[in-house]
Amino acid sequence: MIDGSGAGSDERLRRIEALTDTSLSQLDPDEMLDELLDRVRDVLRADTAALLLLDPHAQQLVATAAKGLGQEVRDGFRLSVGHGFAGRVAAEKQPVRLADVRPDDVANPLLPAAGIRSLLGVPVFAAGEVIGVLHVGSLEPSRFTADDVRLLQVAADRASAASQARASSIDRTAALALQRSLLPTRLPETAGVEIAARYIPGHDAGVGGDWYDVFTLPSGWLGVVIGDVSGHGLRSAVVMGRLRSALRAYSLVCDDPAEALSLLDRKVHHFETGHLATVLYAMISPDRETVRMSLAGHLRPVLAAPGRPAVLAEARVDLPLGLGGRLARRRSTDLALPAGSVLVCYTDGLIERRDEVIDAGLERLRTAVTPGPAEVVCDTVMAALAEERPGDDIALLAIRRTAAAA
Repeated sequence: MIDGSGAGSDERLRRIEALTDTSLSQLDPDEMLDELLDRVRDVLRADTAALLLLDPHAQQLVATAAKGLGQEVRDGFRLSVGHGFAGRVAAEKQPVRLADVRPDDVANPLLPAAGIRSLLGVPVFAAGEVIGVLHVGSLEPSRFTADDVRLLQVAADRASAASQARASSIDRTAALALQRSLLPTRLPETAGVEIAARYIPGHDAGVGGDWYDVFTLPSGWLGVVIGDVSGHGLRSAVVMGRLRSALRAYSLVCDDPAEALSLLDRKVHHFETGHLATVLYAMISPDRETVRMSLAGHLRPVLAAPGRPAVLAEARVDLPLGLGGRLARRRSTDLALPAGSVLVCYTDGLIERRDEVIDAGLERLRTAVTPGPAEVVCDTVMAALAEERPGDDIALLAIRRTAAAA
């Protein structure tokens, strides 16, 4: 108990400063949680401190960090909301104090085994919702005060910020791993064309839903896809993976890119409500002389033929996926692909800049594309347009016709 004297006020201020020290924010999330629990034990003179975060899908609290109860984290202890001490704190959404812990008050066998006699727990909030529980325990009977409750709630607020940063970091890592696992590790080697690709994740907004794909169809046509799902993070990467798989399936039953994109649009409307995506789907004929293309809100590719200036392909652009619906009209355009020409497909991260109109980026791209080996084209375009730390994902695909296929 802290008294109201000057000494008591100084002690209370010291305890608050220990929990709100700005140096904590300079640590990575896991280190911050570890240091925070050490300080919580110190300022509350507790023997144990533990943070459990909510798994919203299972509605269970998962031991994430602990001091004095390390086995709890190593064992991956889980507790349903409403059960045990921490579950009660989460269910009631308010602090709980137990001066004398009884066996039926707790569900975690480590607490009585450690000799915990008193407990104090507070909910951890984010955006008004409970995302976890922070609790401390004492080996000696202790009556935690209202001031102790306030101090632990201050620590819980810091834990909330660290936990969200930790979750964001985990999501970014998972999204990047998922996205890279879905990008072709090796582009197909097919007669009559050479193909090269580049992908760079964005640094400012986080991993998004950009992807590219190249596959050979049973008919001998070559499928080429590049697309961009709205938003960033794990959710966009998951949606991207679903669209990629669905479009591959539709390509096996559709001879027209517009028909395949119409089916994909219906899928987005039905199963991915709230998401938008732009997609370019092109089919290159077995003799490699013709490109049949449909654009769902996607930027037109650049076509460069020997002896001619590079141009934006004369292809019609329809609504993005997620806006069209069953009644949307989707069209395909046939383009000639002369021998030696190169078709460059890309996502908007390559050409968009915050401080200029998109036409400037398109013109910069057009002038950077010249006929040549696909790898050289990719290197030239990336050197001319890609920022060192792009704010958005960049996907780039170059297809060069070398000769007619046998």
